[in-house]
Amino acid sequence: MSDTSPVDPTRASAVVIRDLREDDLDRVAELEREIFGSSAWSPALVREDFRFGASRWRGADGEESLAAYAVYGFEGDAFHLMNLAVAPEARGRRLGAALMADFMAEARRLEVREAWLEVAVTNEVALALYRAHGFEDVRVRRRYYQPEGLDALVMRVRLDDPS
Repeated sequence: MSDTSPVDPTRASAVVIRDLREDDLDRVAELEREIFGSSAWSPALVREDFRFGASRWRGADGEESLAAYAVYGFEGDAFHLMNLAVAPEARGRRLGAALMADFMAEARRLEVREAWLEVAVTNEVALALYRAHGFEDVRVRRRYYQPEGLDALVMRVRLDDPS
């Protein structure tokens, strides 16, 4: 995940948010293995009711690369961030923050009352990013997160709160 500081306008032009395409799926599966150390994610998990956001960046060599992605959608009557990942070589470029802003904008556009996510309790960078967007801790799910059985922190942000 990227840091939670404001987007640097000198670097923001290199960030492009777009919908994930079918030709991105191999790169997403590669990033899943690289970031999470498992091959738990599969293109078969793609559902029509999920929105897949993708972010790319242009490196010093001028090449563009899919460097981050997020998956979110409705689960029951709540809006959920299912996954947000940034390639290690692309961290610090505000890609995670850009995808998080896209998620929050979509939740508000859909006028949902609250949004939810789960994150490994050990992922301090992700926790800081989510808390910076108003998410609050709800509870811990023991030995739940990823195949390694890490504890997951369930987080929620209320979007109908006028304060």
